[in-house]
Order: sequence, then C-alpha cells, then structure tokens
Amino acid sequence: MTAIKHALQRDIFTPNDERLLSIVNVCKAGKKKRNCFLCATVTTERPVQVNVVKVKKSDKGDFYKRQTAWALRDLAVVDAKDAIKENPEFDLHFDKVYKWVASSTVEKNTFISCIWKLNQRYLRKKIDFVNVSSQLLEESVPSGENQSVAGGDEEAVGEYQELNAREEQDIEIMMEGCEYAISNAEAFAEKLSRELQVLDGANIQSIMASEKQVNILMKLLDEALKEVDQIELKLSSYEEMLQSVKEQMDQISESNHLIHLSNTNNVKLLSEIEFLVNHMDLAKGHIKALQEGDLTSSRGIEACTNAADALLQCMNVALRPGHDMLHAVKQQQQRFSDLREQFARRLASHLNSVFVQQGHDQSSTLAQHSVELTLPNHHPFHRDLLRYAKLMEWLKNTDYGKYEGLTKNYMDYLSRLYEREIKDFFEVAKIKMTGTTREGKKFATLPRKESAVKQETESLHGSSGKLTGSTSSLNKLSVQSSGNRRSQSSSLLDMGNMSASDLDVADRTKFDKIFEQVLSELEPLCLAEQDFISKFFKLQQHQSISGTTTSEAEEMDGGTLSRLHTSGVPQTVSSEKDMIRQMMTKIFRCIEPELNNLIALGDKIDSFNSLYMLVKMSHHVWTAQNVDPASFLSTTLGNVLVTVKRNFDKCISNQMKQMDEVKISKKSKVGILPFVAEFEEFAALAESIFKNAERRGDLDKAYIKLIRAVFVSVEKVANESQKTPRDVVMMENFHHIFATLSRLKISCLEAEKKEAKQKYTDHLQSYVIYSLGQPLEKLNHFFEGVEARVAQGIREEEVSYQLAFNKQELRKVIKEYPGKEVKKGLDNLYKKVDKHLCEEENLLQVVWHSMQDEFIRQYKHFEGLIARCYPGSGITMEFTIQDILDYCSSIAQSH
Repeated sequence: MTAIKHALQRDIFTPNDERLLSIVNVCKAGKKKRNCFLCATVTTERPVQVNVVKVKKSDKGDFYKRQTAWALRDLAVVDAKDAIKENPEFDLHFDKVYKWVASSTVEKNTFISCIWKLNQRYLRKKIDFVNVSSQLLEESVPSGENQSVAGGDEEAVGEYQELNAREEQDIEIMMEGCEYAISNAEAFAEKLSRELQVLDGANIQSIMASEKQVNILMKLLDEALKEVDQIELKLSSYEEMLQSVKEQMDQISESNHLIHLSNTNNVKLLSEIEFLVNHMDLAKGHIKALQEGDLTSSRGIEACTNAADALLQCMNVALRPGHDMLHAVKQQQQRFSDLREQFARRLASHLNSVFVQQGHDQSSTLAQHSVELTLPNHHPFHRDLLRYAKLMEWLKNTDYGKYEGLTKNYMDYLSRLYEREIKDFFEVAKIKMTGTTREGKKFATLPRKESAVKQETESLHGSSGKLTGSTSSLNKLSVQSSGNRRSQSSSLLDMGNMSASDLDVADRTKFDKIFEQVLSELEPLCLAEQDFISKFFKLQQHQSISGTTTSEAEEMDGGTLSRLHTSGVPQTVSSEKDMIRQMMTKIFRCIEPELNNLIALGDKIDSFNSLYMLVKMSHHVWTAQNVDPASFLSTTLGNVLVTVKRNFDKCISNQMKQMDEVKISKKSKVGILPFVAEFEEFAALAESIFKNAERRGDLDKAYIKLIRAVFVSVEKVANESQKTPRDVVMMENFHHIFATLSRLKISCLEAEKKEAKQKYTDHLQSYVIYSLGQPLEKLNHFFEGVEARVAQGIREEEVSYQLAFNKQELRKVIKEYPGKEVKKGLDNLYKKVDKHLCEEENLLQVVWHSMQDEFIRQYKHFEGLIARCYPGSGITMEFTIQDILDYCSSIAQSH
C-alpha cells in the first residue's frame, strides 16, 4: 500500500500541488468488484482546500488516473455501518449517498480517522460521524492550542516531506566538500559540529563589533540635529523679513488680476457685438431690393435673389445663449420677419400674374397649330420662369404656405392651358385619321349607297368630335358560290360590312405615321414639363423611391400638398417624387383619356390598327421606363398600353369568333376559305409590323390562337360542305396554309406548319384514292376473288384450275377494257376532278399526277397477279403503262 501511495503522490497529486494524507482501497457495494482508491488530500497553497478524490487504474495500462473529486465541505455524513463489530462497509453522503466496501477494516478506520482530523483542523463544520467507534474520534482540543495540535497532526499524518530544489542543492554542495560523508557519517557529523561552533563564535564577535558602530552613529545623529536647529532659526528670521514683501506682492497680483479680467470682458463683449453686427445686419441695398426690387428684369431678379439669400442667412444665424433676450436682437428679428413676409407676398403675387399671363398668351398661339399635327413649344415660358427658381427655393424654405399656394395655382392655370392645347392637337390627329377614310378611294369604290357611307362616316364623330359607336374590322364571312376571291369580296361588300382585307396598305401606313407623330409630340412635352417642375419647384426627380403609381394618384389640391409636408420640416425624397408625379397628373389629366379616344377611333377605323398601336406604344413605354420607370409619362403610357393590348386581344378574338360563325353555300364549291386568306393577310401584315418589336411574344400567342382556330374552322367547313368533297376542302386550304407559313417563316408556328403539310398530304392521298376508285371495276372484282382463293390456302399457280378463275374467264374480263375505254374513263375522271378543285390554289395537275401514279400502281398489281397465278399463259392487258402515261398527258393537254 505504501508503494501505491508513493506512486499516486508522484504521478497524480504532486503535479496538482496536493499532498496525499490517507488512502483506502474500495469497491462499490452490491456491484461487480472493480477496485479503486479513495484518497484524502490537501493543497499545498493557501487557503488550504481539502478534497476526497476517487482514483482508478486505467484500462489501457498500469497507470492511475483521477476520476472524481469531492470537496470535504460538501460531505454531510460518514456512516461506518457498525461501531462495535468489524465491518469493511461505509457510506459517504455528498450530493448523494456513495456506498463503499473497503479491502480491510483497518484501512477503513484509518481513512475515517484522517477525515475526522482534517475536518477538525481546516473546516470545523458539522459532519455527522454515524456508527463510528469513539476511539477513532479523538477529543477536540482547545482553540488556543489548535495550531500546535494541528502541527503535530500534520507531522503525524504526513510520513515524510520532500526537499525543495534549494535544499537539495545545498546538501549536494556540502557533501561534495566532504567526500567521506556517506562512508563515514560520524566524521562528517563531527566536521559539521566544528563548523557550527566556528559560525557561532563569528556571530558573537559580529554582534559585539556592531555595538561600537551603533554608538558612533548615535553621536553623528546628535550633531546633525544641532545643525538642523540652527538652520531653522535662520529660516524663521528670513520669513519675518519677507512677510512685508509678500503682502505687497499679493496686492499687486490682485490688481493685475482685476485688470486682466476687465480686458477679457471687454474683448468678449466686442466679439459678441461684432458677431451680432456681422451676422444680423442686412445691407441697405438688400433691403431696398426686397422692398422695391424689379421682378421682371434679369438684373432685378438677381438682386432680389441675392437679397433673399442674405435675409435667409440673417434669420437662420445660430444665436449664442442669451442673445435672444436682447431687445435689439428681438427688434432685428421682427424686422427680418416683416421683410420676409412682405417680399414673399410680393413674389407670390408676381408669379401668379406670370402664370395667368402665360395662359392667355399661349392660347393666342394655338391657331397656328390647328392645322398642323404639332404641339406648342413651352420652352420660352420655362426659360423665363427658371430665372425665379432660386427665389422659389427661398420661398419653399421660408414660407411654405405661399410656396404651396403657388404650386396649386400653377397646376390650375397650366392644366387648363394644356387641356386646350392637347384637345386641339388630338382633334387634328382625328381629322387626319378619318379624312382618308371619308375622302379616300376605298369608300368610293364600295358598291354601297352614298347615304350608307355618309352614315358610317358620321358615326365616327359626335357633335363635339368625340368618338362614338364601334365597328369591327372583320365581320361575319360567307363562302360564296364562285371560287373567285374577287367575287367573294364583292359579296361581302354587298352585305354592307367592311373586311380588313379591303383597306389599302397606304391607309394603314398613314395611320401608323399619325399615331407615331402623336406619341412623338407628347413625349418631349411631358418630359420638358416634368424637368421644369423639378427645377422650378426644387423637387427631387431622379431618386429611386417606392410609392404609388400615377394611375393611383388622385388630383392634387392644397390639402394633398399639405399632407406631403409639415410646416417648417423639409420634405423627404419620396414625398418630393410623389409630388412631381401628382403635379404631372393634375397638369396632364387629359392625356390618358384623349389617347384612349384616339385609340378607340383607330380601332374603329380598322381593327388591324391595333397591331401598329401595340408596337408603337410598347416601344415608347420601353423608352420611358428606361429614363424613369416611376415617371408620369412612363405610368400613363403603361396604362394606355393596357388598353391597346386589350384592343389587340379583342381583334384576335373577333377573328376567331367570325371563323366560328362562318356559313357555306350549298350550291357552289368552297375553294380557299375567306378566313384562311384573312389569316394570310393578318400574318403578312403582322410580320411587317412586329419586326424587331418589343412585344413579339404577344403576337406569337395570337398566332397560336388564330392558327388553331383556322384549323378547327377548316375542319368544320369541310364536314358541312355538300358541293365540294371534304378531302378537297381540307387539301386545298391546308395546302394554302402550309404555303403561307413556309413563305413567312414564323418560328413559333413550325409545329403547325408541319401539321398543315401532313393534313394536306393525307387528304390529297385520300381524295385520289376515293376519286380514282376502281377504273377497271370488273377486272378488280376478278382479282379480288383470286386473292380470296389464295388467302383460303390455294396455291397461286393452282388458281387457274378453279372454274370461275380459269384463263378463259380472265381473257373475257380483260377484253372488256380496251385502251379506248380506259382513256374515256380517265377523261371523265379528269373532268370530275376539275369541277371539284378551285383555280386559285392550282392543284389540278398535282392531283392528276397522283391519280396517274395510283392507276399505274393498280396496273402493276394486276400484272403481278397474272404472272404469279397464270404463269406461261401469255395473257396480258390490252394497254401498257406507257399507254396510261400517254392517256393522262393527252387528257391534261386537251383541257
């Protein structure tokens, strides 16, 4: 156990500055025996801490490791189980009860005794020792002898104390000086004793010598004290002599301090006066400019601007504490307030007069623009007003009420002016759009009564030039008896309706130019006015903000403006941006309805105009959004674009509806359906309009809807046709659609182009097979019987032995179809096909060539059956393939 104790001290506790006082080998009660050690330790540093440490042998080697430690102050009860009988079991009550079984009762008792002693020396706390023999618990000692008892306990508890490094070094030096120290300990001890006696003698002599030195030192100290007394006497005499001088110097110092304080006060007073004079004194020239300055000339405006800035600086000067209590300062501030109020009133009155004059002067110049599609230029007016921009900024910062009033008056006067100009401008645009319609050749060539033309023309305008009524560019289509498109168009016109295909390209181009000119005139007008408002009213224009759109803005009035600002508080960038947009909305409130009226007129004239308007409006919206996506122009054009897109969708829907409502004639052949030609016209027009357009996606979606509607309507007409075979209607119309899509090369309709080609091919083949039928009917029936016998299991070479299908029967059937009869049948077939097909699509030769190939295929089939079923019979048809080719060629040439 001693060896283990030394090993634990060396390996575990010495590195942690602890001393091991007691150890017991234990295992947990009631469990598999896994031995460990409980150790009682104290720290070597003060304050001393006493611990109970559980040490366990490592599973990976023969060394020990520290597992758990409990502070002795946390120990509540020590239960030895039995105070009389020897029992190795005991319990320690810390945070919970730990039950242990010691390897021997002696070790257990020694450990409990050590814990009792440590508690008595270091803790003095109430630890209950239960079932512990009284012999193990020593009597408590008095507190006065506590230290000595503790020292004895410590020596008793500790079996040895290690030497520190210095003690080891001294012993080594001593032993090196006496080589026989280990071999002859007694001689070494005698030598140490002799040396100790020598050191004692030296100490005594040193003490005696130091006494003499002390006496000498005391004498020197006495002499020094006498010298100090003499010096103090001299200093006292000097102090008495200087006392009168000190009083005089104090008087002089106090006088100098008062003089310095007076000078400092004078300098500060002068500084304050100079500050007030320099910062709160307005020059007479500025006062005169504010009171009487000319606000009409550039020089007078500049003088007033400088004076207003100087007044603002004087009013905004940061006064120092106490200045506002001076009567002169109050008086000057009141004077500045009166000047500001007087000048603000004079400036607001003058600018209001300028606004009124602008409205009257500008109205007189409208006559020169009444016949031209141009808007009056407001640049001179803006240029004149911008001279007052700095004064407006001054007014905004000093008297926001008058600034707000000017803003409202400007909007009121300019909104009326712009409304007159814009309405006149749009009236000119409407006249130019409808003039071609009224006077052009299109209506002149229509076979309608003059009253009908006049009635439709007048329906485009109300008494005040407003657009009334609505018509569609595409109306119900009717398939006429003739296959000629011209006769179809004439029939449609006789119905009293106007088709988009009847409008000249020149009319649409002219409309496109007029619409583009309208937008081109409006854009610079709005941008110039917005830029002027921003500069004149000193509002932020190019900051990115989040706010309501123009379509959501209400008409501005004084209340709206006052909600955007608080008195004396600068408005934020966001509210300034909103203010610009709302001012523009109030000034140009008529633009959006006028544009919508113009769009409605263009759509009434020709619904295909919506294509032009969609492209132009999209481009202008895109341009405006690149400049400022939240501007009035961008938002207004965006709202109008929604209307244009709605008209475009309506145009597509009307065409689809008219396809669905198409009626066919029961007495005439169908030919190319009108809506198929209409789709060709629409696609050609749209491709020319939407080339490199921003809204190409809208057109692609419309293409898909239209082409699917065309496909469905062609199927419907083909199913209802009585005069023309279904396959002919399908073949001709899908051939026309395929040709159109191939020529226009519309990428989004590639699938529909392939589908149209497939339908054309399928129905061509179907029509050929159906129309050709069985030109050699009896021969065909004969060989059908032959094929039936072969199918029943009769070998091909044995078919000729059948009574009904012998060689004689075959020769009889062949003789019934000489070359003349065959040619006659083909000629009748050609005439029949010619009656079915229309001239416009020119598919007669294609169909005839397909029929020729089908007839030759039947001929080859018959020859093959003859060769297999009647070998060596020498039976052949009375005409050859070359004869068939000659027949077909001569028939085609003769017609």
